[in-house]
Amino acid sequence: MAYLTVGVDEAGRGPLAGPVVAAAVILCEGGIDGLDDSKKLTAKRRGELEILIKTRCRWGIGEASVAEIDAVNILQATFLAMTRAVEALGCDPHEILVDGNRLPRWKYRARAVIGGDALHPCISAASIIAKEHRDRIMVAAARDYPVFGWATNMGYGTPEHLRALREHGPTPLHRASFAPVAQLQLV
Repeated sequence: MAYLTVGVDEAGRGPLAGPVVAAAVILCEGGIDGLDDSKKLTAKRRGELEILIKTRCRWGIGEASVAEIDAVNILQATFLAMTRAVEALGCDPHEILVDGNRLPRWKYRARAVIGGDALHPCISAASIIAKEHRDRIMVAAARDYPVFGWATNMGYGTPEHLRALREHGPTPLHRASFAPVAQLQLV
């Protein structure tokens, strides 16, 4: 049996709305050319790489909902999404490399790697899968709540999003525990 190294990354820790999404990826033999931190790639290139990763590699996605974020805090919700992503792989990895400086409490051998999405191709692949998945969620949510601009800001606190939040109030997809949303609820 091959040594299974899994890369894990998340998307959506900072936005005011939507879930946090994590992905776990075991790269295919030979890897995939052109992997990099998802934030450094164009949307077109991310989409192309996502297809390659999903067709050639083993991958899993985990989400933590807005309710879970508000109940346990964004860090713990991120760890929950990461755990779900690893479990979705359906195997026990030998080692997990996680982008960042903190780890969930796992039964697995794991290592946090600051800037890992630019250093380890398996984390880069996870970064791409997580971002593409979350972006699709927010584009779909924008159809129900068009005034917030989620199709382009992905739930981040842009001036357009904050203006719409003040004018229309929060939606069920807004994180009530995040300051800009919580402050509106006090008014």
